[in-house]
Amino acid sequence: MIRYIAKKIVFMLLSLYFLVTATFVLMNAVPGSPLKAEKATSATIQKNLEAYYGLDKPLIVQYGVYLKNLVQGDLGISMKKKFQAVDKIIKESFPYSLKLGLVSVVTSVIAGCVLGILAAMYHRKFLDNLSMVIATIGLAVPSLVMAPLLQYVFAVKIRAFEVAGLNGPLDYVLPTIALSASSIAFIARLIRSTMIEVLNADFIKTAKAKGLAGHLIVWRHALRNSMLPVVTFLGFLMASVITGSVVIEQIFAIPGLGKFFVQSVSNRDYPLIMGITIFYAVILMVSRLLADIAYALVDPRIRMSGAKGAK
Repeated sequence: MIRYIAKKIVFMLLSLYFLVTATFVLMNAVPGSPLKAEKATSATIQKNLEAYYGLDKPLIVQYGVYLKNLVQGDLGISMKKKFQAVDKIIKESFPYSLKLGLVSVVTSVIAGCVLGILAAMYHRKFLDNLSMVIATIGLAVPSLVMAPLLQYVFAVKIRAFEVAGLNGPLDYVLPTIALSASSIAFIARLIRSTMIEVLNADFIKTAKAKGLAGHLIVWRHALRNSMLPVVTFLGFLMASVITGSVVIEQIFAIPGLGKFFVQSVSNRDYPLIMGITIFYAVILMVSRLLADIAYALVDPRIRMSGAKGAK
């Protein structure tokens, strides 16, 4: 296990290096200077700004300096946010994205599992059809459409929730539904197909023959074996939900990291683009690593490469 985790970490660092390099090259391949939009009427001011951000140096030198600072934990200074440090912007805005993301992940898993279990237990019956209709709607309607629709109906017309912001627990309801709808649908269909197969397995038939109650069979045996694909998907889900709430944060005016990422791209704020991209990449890689480890813990039969050497 230790060798497996160490190997994964090495590949993570290599992937992160290639990501940083590719982002740096592509960002600087765009014609023009990111400081051209500044209201500087003097060429001297422009030169001073370029010298301050190191843009007056050759590209290879800028790349080397950035890598050196990155290793030291320095993500640079924003070009548009009144000289604020990038790590400070991330530290202040990410908690909003994290809280919304965690609530959405928990909602996705619970609601998706409930819908999938009901569909599997009542296969080809009304509850099965109803669950799959809900899942199909969740997959078919993108968050870009669902978010303003929910906002218009429940915040503007019915006025049951606030239009924007995260000032209280109820303010999480609409953005959570919009953000987790597709994940709920995917997990529901995944649980349904897997559990139908598991419920027809020989060990389930044996448990039924021994007189074990139906709900105990589902919760103790069928659900655990059906959760393996969900655990595999969970790492990707956590990363995608936490880092993929850009549209939702824009629509509901949530001051999260996604909002600053959109602004950094439109403003060509190079340090902020690089910092948020790296931060998102680390979240994605760590989430996938934790999912791989959790997958092995849920199913002891799995033997990861290098496990024997770690014993």
